[in-house]
Amino acid sequence: MIRVEHLRKRFQTSKGPMTAVDDLSFAVEPGEIYALLGPNGAGKTTTLRILVTLIEPDEGQITIAGVDRRKDPLGVRQRIAWVPAEAGLPERLTPREVVRLFAGIQGVSGANKKADVLLERLGAGGYADQACSELSTGMKRRVVLARALVHEPQVLLLDEPTDGLDVPGRRDVLELVREQARAGRTVVLSSHVMAEVERIADRLGLVHNGRLAAEGTLAEVFAQTNTTALDDAFMAVVRPVEAAPS
Repeated sequence: MIRVEHLRKRFQTSKGPMTAVDDLSFAVEPGEIYALLGPNGAGKTTTLRILVTLIEPDEGQITIAGVDRRKDPLGVRQRIAWVPAEAGLPERLTPREVVRLFAGIQGVSGANKKADVLLERLGAGGYADQACSELSTGMKRRVVLARALVHEPQVLLLDEPTDGLDVPGRRDVLELVREQARAGRTVVLSSHVMAEVERIADRLGLVHNGRLAAEGTLAEVFAQTNTTALDDAFMAVVRPVEAAPS
């Protein structure tokens, strides 16, 4: 469903050129939940932004649901849903208006009903007619998720999907992600919450300095990093033990 091959992205900074993504390759199957893990600045969000056509890569090839990202970016956008870390909601609109608007833009049949059902499912029904500017961070997160899912995309790309949510909200979102995968949708998510990743991800990729340092199921990643816990695997990649002097 997703194939990324030899992806590279460089940025010009005040200190000179910086490579954010460096020869990154991975693939995700239909119905699979794939987690991208890594420290701040590892290249996770840049990779996701490239996948959703917000940033152009310098090198590499990407296909999503059989569509070449370079040749047909609009075709890619029609098949994906993007949930960024920031809410980006129109302050004067209500959650109901936002989700119905996006449902209409996507040509969803029964847009109004679909929007209302999703808001209820995500625990935002009680706030559906309140201005988005008045919502808490967690509630905005629920509205963004409803907006993304309203057209039933083939692929979900989520950047810190539970950020700002309380415990019930986190559980609701994780269960919704599982439901999407069980329905055959492909999910790629970035998260700093290791316990969530352990519970939900089928496979994961540990990214450091823009490169894939370890990849596979939890058991495979533990074997590659010689660890037994995801926190330890993460640290083994981020801060590898220096070789003892001979």
